[in-house]
Amino acid sequence: MKSEKKPETFAKERALRKRERIKDKKPDFRRQESWRYKRVEESWRRPRGIDSKMRKKVKGWPRSVEVGYRGPKKTRGLHPSGYAEALVYNVDDVEKVDPKTQAIRIARTVGARKRVEISARAEERGIHILNPREMKELEEVEEEEKEKKEEKAEQHKRSEKN
Repeated sequence: MKSEKKPETFAKERALRKRERIKDKKPDFRRQESWRYKRVEESWRRPRGIDSKMRKKVKGWPRSVEVGYRGPKKTRGLHPSGYAEALVYNVDDVEKVDPKTQAIRIARTVGARKRVEISARAEERGIHILNPREMKELEEVEEEEKEKKEEKAEQHKRSEKN
């Protein structure tokens, strides 16, 4: 019996595995002299000095970033799950997503109520959510908001009496 997966998905999976293998071999690129001075951060910056040992690729000095360390073209920009990420702010954005190739990441500015709606719509369409949260149902969220409002009103009344 033949597999039901398309050849493109096999190629993508193979490329993702290859990217992981390459990633294991790739050194942690460090900024020159970052191990020597506290004021110099480790985040990569290209060595540009005329006498720089790192720029000259002298033996014993840390490796520099080069094209050869790059991952496979098919997997560039993909999430480790194999989906391309799509940032979503509202329910309308969910409609524009292709469930076969894209997964959604709900923006951090989205509130609880809208997050529930987006999650429900994504589940209906079979879209993978990259940053899911255990969300209560919409009714529970609304009830909690009402309770908070009532509590604030009571506190306000108490403060007016004093």
